[in-house]
Amino acid sequence: MTAVYDGGHSFLAEARASLERQVLPPGWALEWLVQEDGLTGEPLRALPDAPWISKGSCRKGGAAVARTVALSRATGDIVRALDADDLLTPGALSRDISALARARTEWCISSCLDLLPDGSLLPGPYDPQEGPLEFRELMAGFTADLFPVVGTHLAVRTGLLHALGGWPALPAWETIALVLRCAAVAPGWMISEPGGIYRKHPEQTTARSEYGGTTDFAALKSLITHQALACATPPWAPGEERHSPVTEPRTPPPPPHR
Repeated sequence: MTAVYDGGHSFLAEARASLERQVLPPGWALEWLVQEDGLTGEPLRALPDAPWISKGSCRKGGAAVARTVALSRATGDIVRALDADDLLTPGALSRDISALARARTEWCISSCLDLLPDGSLLPGPYDPQEGPLEFRELMAGFTADLFPVVGTHLAVRTGLLHALGGWPALPAWETIALVLRCAAVAPGWMISEPGGIYRKHPEQTTARSEYGGTTDFAALKSLITHQALACATPPWAPGEERHSPVTEPRTPPPPPHR
């Protein structure tokens, strides 16, 4: 699942190449849902016509809206997110499938490598160890502005993604919000072997001045927190133990990206 906008497709061919190198277990097939956030058609023209590539477009509304609209075309059992400027490592999808074959595991995330402009690769500073991903630990990391996983490399069962409404229509941090919602309602798993490469470059959305200059991150953090806690303990479920409220930050926190 890849959302892309006109002007943000410079690395789309490299993302496609990383998908073409994936080797899946017997009985599995790959479909790539590419959704333009906008109606220019330019990013989609950069892709070949192939049976495994599904192209779509929608009125501009942000990456979360584009991904969720593309979800209407998903026919597989698992949805794996991939940003238009990121890459998958060899074997990433096969490891996702293996992780989700575990009993009661509904979603997973692999560790991620940062690709710097000079071509060097660095591991994430907060990557958890291989094993279960717990809601309280992820919530604590988010509260402390040290979110330990990269939400843009989430793999989730399609049914759970539908039940959660897809990606929440937020101006930022929508991938973090979705991971927290997944963790609030279903067991997840951390894959320690890197499954994605997060490209850092001057034109990426989170590096643009308008990203930090027009978003009220304190309000956004409060909203994501309350929504995640509501998923964990629904207010309409009487008799359930409520989670303790999370202390709000005094000043707007920096974006919790690497």
